[in-house]
Amino acid sequence: MLLIILFGALPAFAHGGIEHNGIGWTTDLYIVIPIALSALAFIAGSARLLRRTRSRHGQRRLSWRIMAYAAGWLTLVLALLSPLHALGERLFTAHMIEHEILMAVSAPLLVLSRPLAMLLFALPGDARRALARLWASMAGGHCRVWLRSGGLATIVHGAVLWLWHVPPVFDAAVMHDGLHRLQHLSFFLSALWFWWTILWFSSRGAAIWHLFVTMMHMSVLGALMALAPRVLYTVQTTAAGHYGLTPLEDQQLAGLLMWVPAGTVYAGAAVTMAALAIAQSSRRDADDRRVRHA
Repeated sequence: MLLIILFGALPAFAHGGIEHNGIGWTTDLYIVIPIALSALAFIAGSARLLRRTRSRHGQRRLSWRIMAYAAGWLTLVLALLSPLHALGERLFTAHMIEHEILMAVSAPLLVLSRPLAMLLFALPGDARRALARLWASMAGGHCRVWLRSGGLATIVHGAVLWLWHVPPVFDAAVMHDGLHRLQHLSFFLSALWFWWTILWFSSRGAAIWHLFVTMMHMSVLGALMALAPRVLYTVQTTAAGHYGLTPLEDQQLAGLLMWVPAGTVYAGAAVTMAALAIAQSSRRDADDRRVRHA
């Protein structure tokens, strides 16, 4: 798989079944321009914030956030611009790798970086303050409660995942560029919302529950694809023979990737949350003992 992605020398089919000689980097401006602008804006805003941050501790924290964003942005490039994206239009297994990178790697890394401040500081002062006021007004009241609801984000993220994996819908996305862009955008935005609520606004216990639910339904969907006795995604698996796989094997590998590796990411995040909750509880108990002995 890595050799195919890196060298892309095998013939394959693009949208609509048009054959061409190789797999290259994506030049779709609807994808390239937003990704490039996000990098430029983040670099400009981060540089401005670093100049304004005086304390060494503040600079160190900001540096960690910059590294998290850079890692998330690079994985986003891998998923949407590298030859993996072109290969994913032809091979279901590669398409599944692309989706899991978007939802389980890029999204949590970008959320961990908390990039809103850096992106806002890329703008002139008046525009930055106007957008900050607009966000504050939009995120107030009931809207704030909805935006920060881990349960709602989990439901929406799960619904998006299942909807796009209905076989006729998935095959239609492979055949039409507009639907394909919408598929990736909905996966990415719903994943950003999910991880944002999980990492920053949910209690440890609630976060563990939401991660467990997501892991379970994602594993069930993967198992359904991996264990299906016949090909469900007829269009997506059409070109599997060019890569030494039967259409059913391609579907089974894709399902297995969603079932095990992707589920492991969410399970790992849940275990991490549990460890943090235990550590926090231990520190609180130690503080209580010190107070009683004082």
